[in-house]
Amino acid sequence: MRLIGFTKKRIALVLGVSLLAQSFLLHIQPTYVQAEGTTTTTTTTTTTAPTVNNDLKVNAKSAIIMEASTGAVLYEMNADEALPPASMAKMMTEYLAMESIKEGKFTWDSKVTASKNAADVIGSGQLIAENETLSYKEMFNAMSIYSANDASVAFAELIGGTEENFAKMMNEKAKQLGMSDKAHFISATGLSRADLKNPPQSIEGETKMTARDAAILAYNILKDHKEILDFTKIPSLKLRETDKSPMINWNWMLEGNQTNTNFRKYAYQGLDGLKTGSTDDAGYCFTGTAERNGMRIITVVMGTKTEPERFNETRKLLDYGFNNFEIKPYLNAKAEIDSLKSVNIKKGVQTSVPLVTKTGMTFVTKKGAKDTDFKLTAEPLEESKLVAPIKKGDPLGKVIVSYNGQEKTVELIANDDVEKASWIRLLFRSIKNFFGDMFKGFKGGS
Repeated sequence: MRLIGFTKKRIALVLGVSLLAQSFLLHIQPTYVQAEGTTTTTTTTTTTAPTVNNDLKVNAKSAIIMEASTGAVLYEMNADEALPPASMAKMMTEYLAMESIKEGKFTWDSKVTASKNAADVIGSGQLIAENETLSYKEMFNAMSIYSANDASVAFAELIGGTEENFAKMMNEKAKQLGMSDKAHFISATGLSRADLKNPPQSIEGETKMTARDAAILAYNILKDHKEILDFTKIPSLKLRETDKSPMINWNWMLEGNQTNTNFRKYAYQGLDGLKTGSTDDAGYCFTGTAERNGMRIITVVMGTKTEPERFNETRKLLDYGFNNFEIKPYLNAKAEIDSLKSVNIKKGVQTSVPLVTKTGMTFVTKKGAKDTDFKLTAEPLEESKLVAPIKKGDPLGKVIVSYNGQEKTVELIANDDVEKASWIRLLFRSIKNFFGDMFKGFKGGS
């Protein structure tokens, strides 16, 4: 009986090998399937708070702290109430002006002429005469250093045709940048409707932003147009070489003010921007940014009662951010992940390929955070996409890491090439595997 059983198994083996060979002969045409899932963005970040400290008290209507490289919120107070931002609205005017440079529509040497409407605008500025022409850079100096309303309107009319059309551009850009639907602009300056000589007819309401909106706008300016800091860090500058007196930056906290008798008690190490604002409706507002030890922080205060207070409250926010948080590297580029060091590859000369991370990964953490505070998950691509040929650097999986509400993803890539195997190699590999499985079956069933 045992002999008869063995003979039947041999017949089954021969038939199986024959069928297997026929199957491969029908499918020997070349198949070049590259691993899919390539993306230009390999790291994604969510912008939730690592920690919110309810003990930090800020004397303002609203406030927020944001880490500038990730957008992670470190502290917030009433951050989603829409309030008048005053001249902080000019951050959007600055963004669109710099975007026009990047798009090649203008250069820093382009000429900008102030219309009567621009020259007559009230509030800060009032340095530029009707029909006066300055370079794009000179006009930008006036707007970013001296918060000049006349320069802001001149840019609006140059870029948008009219200030009203420019305000529509501001609102559209706010949506593109991920600002809330509470963010709303009616002018290039942030002036209230009652203070505008030519208020917009096709745009209702008043200019409003939340503290979170202001931080998101600042985050995008620093990400897309970091050259803004070359202007905002300047404590004082003459608008024209022939001017007797310089424009004084409204930002008293600039690091460059450490030698200024009037402002040095406000000067803050590493602070180089970004925008002040004040009106009767808005109170005193300030979007600040400073960098220390490789970490940049954005802060916003809205609705403080006095001019010094907006800087004193900003100092509280910056100190809290720098004293309690840090940038923590968690993964390096080209690193192995213990739970997914390699993946199996079909139809390749090699049957597997090692994996490494495409880029590094950092987190904004409370100081002293431990590796055990992080959760890591590694996932390969679906099996149908793990097919030779594979080129070194092809994305074959991903790593997802979460920490206290933040989540980031980085691609796992092939660390070697895998050439497509010939049909004969694949045939003999299948036969070998078939016999291996068969003898395992014999051993298990005898």
